[in-house]
Formats: sequence, structure tokens, C-alpha cells
Amino acid sequence: MSKAYLVLSNGDIYEGTAVGAFHDSVGELVFTTGVVGYLETLTDPCYCGQIVVQTFPLIGNYGVIEEDVTGKPSVKGYVVGELCDNPSNFRSQYDINKYLVDNNICGICGVDTRQITRTIREQGVMNAMICSEVPSDLSAIKAFKIENAVKAVASKETCTFKSGKENALKVTVINCGDINGLAPALTSRGCDVTVVPFDTSAEDILAAGPDGIIISNGPGDPTENTGIIAQAGKLIGKKPVLGISLGHQILALAMGGRAEKLTYGHRGSNQPVTDLRANRTYVTAQNHGYAVVADSLVGTANQTMINANDGSCEALEYPGLRCFSVQFIPEACSDSRDGEGVFEKFIGMMGGDFNA
Repeated sequence: MSKAYLVLSNGDIYEGTAVGAFHDSVGELVFTTGVVGYLETLTDPCYCGQIVVQTFPLIGNYGVIEEDVTGKPSVKGYVVGELCDNPSNFRSQYDINKYLVDNNICGICGVDTRQITRTIREQGVMNAMICSEVPSDLSAIKAFKIENAVKAVASKETCTFKSGKENALKVTVINCGDINGLAPALTSRGCDVTVVPFDTSAEDILAAGPDGIIISNGPGDPTENTGIIAQAGKLIGKKPVLGISLGHQILALAMGGRAEKLTYGHRGSNQPVTDLRANRTYVTAQNHGYAVVADSLVGTANQTMINANDGSCEALEYPGLRCFSVQFIPEACSDSRDGEGVFEKFIGMMGGDFNA
């Protein structure tokens, strides 16, 4: 096994063992707190441009199950404490190292992921490099920037998904990169779904006559998506609109609000969200590095949920506009009761009966 290094832009160096298709790679270093779901992590387009640290110490113990792979990997690198060589699961087809090699993902194992995570929590997200030799100059690491993330991962194809229900409600989903769980979540609730590219004009979307519109989750800095923000502004008030994660941020920007980069983001399937109206906390799935500044929308939107850890904005409603948004990913919640009511509320807003 070859030696490898994880070099942080602050100068910290971690020595470990190379795994995967080893090559030098620079990216934004983030951590995810999920205990399971490493295949979903590796194939989540919201990790575009990022080197992902798994806080759970053992990764790969149930192997690779191709049925659980949700798309093409977008990660720039993978950091784990221990990589399992001999997975044990009746569904396992091969080990995760082979998956990393086959998909040209470089990685490093045998490093102190707990200390790396603490560094990110205390100092904030920073750039890093996985490499075979420690560079004498960190300028290339420090200069790295994720740009055009939505364009890099979002499909440019239009596709449809049918529910099989007579007189089904028609939902148009604007694809910002992560639609894997959206279509089945909607079709299972009796909606026919049309997924359109992120650069589709508001005029074309409205001309198709949808009953409602969803702006999906996706990667990167929301402020760089000026085209999507402009089109979203034309849709609000015309049809019921739901924004999810990046879509939540895009709607806020379209309505004159602001978004800011979080110190270390919310990534994992165990993010606590408090409903301010029901005084109830849910455990949600999230993957984002930016948050809406709720105070920037005073008089325009009502904040209905906050993150129980840091108080950041988790949900907004726009009175009189049939428009609302959530920062978490309702279709990815491990328990359907967590994030309860998001799709049901949207269907009701379109005039449907989700129990039908």
C-alpha cells in the first residue's frame, strides 16, 4: 500500500495510506456525519468539487451494492479512518476500494478523521489536497474554488415520470443537480413529474401548464446561479412553488434576500430541525454549505423552522404567493415522519388531495 498525505490549506498534514485510483487532487474539505450511506455520499452531486471526510470511523463494511448507487460521483477525494477490505453483506457485490478505482476517485485512509473534523468545526471549511508528496508551496491549494457547480452536475435532458393516477397533478421540477429522490417521492403521492434543465425559461415552464413547480437541491454557491434566480422570480406568484435546499436559497435570493456561507455546513442524515410553530424537532437529511439569512427577508417571508444546532434558517413561507421552501431534503429523510408534510403541503397548495 502506498503512502499518501492529506494537506490542509492551513498547513496541517496528515499521513495515511492511499486508496482508490490514487492521484493528486485538490478540493474543498468537508465532513459528513452519516453513519451509513457511504455509496449515497459518493454519488451525491451536491459534493461537487469537495473532498469528503466520513466522521464514522469504519467505511465499506457492507460493500458496494450497485442498486444503491444514485448517480455519477462528483467528489474530488475521499477521506476515511478505516476502509473495510472484507465487506460482509448478502447484497454486497464487491469492495468499496474497487468502486473508488473504477470511478477514478482518489482517497486516503488511516488518518485521524476525528481531529480533521474538529479542525473544520473550529476553523471552518477549507481547501485541501490528497497527494503522494507534500507540496512545498500551498498556493495551488489555497487558490482552488468551486465554480459553475450546477452546470457541472445537472442533466440537460427533459424527462417525465408517470404516477399512473388518472387526472394526476402535473409537477415541473427544475433540475439543479439532485433529483434522485424527488420523482419517486412525487409519483408515489399521485403526481406526474416533468424534470427540466436548470436553464429552462420561466415562459417555457409556464407554457407547459404545470399545477406546481419545484426547484431542486444542487451543489455550490447559490449566488452564482443568476440565471435560475432570475427565472425563479418570474415563477413566484404564478403557480405554487416549492424550493428544496439549493432551491430554498434560490427562492430567497429571487425575493431579495441574502445567503451566507456557513462555517462548516450541514452534511449528513442526522441534522436536527425545529418547527417553530409546532415546537417539535425533526431529524433530517441535509447537504449544503450555505444558508439563507432570514433577517434579510423580514416583511417578505416568515421563517417557520430553524436548525436546532446553530439557529440557521431551515424553512420559509411567502404569504399570499403560494410559495414556500425548506433547507433540508424531505425525500431523503430516514423516517418519513421527519420533515413531515412538505410534499403533502405542496400537493394541497396545488389543490390536490394527497390521500387520494
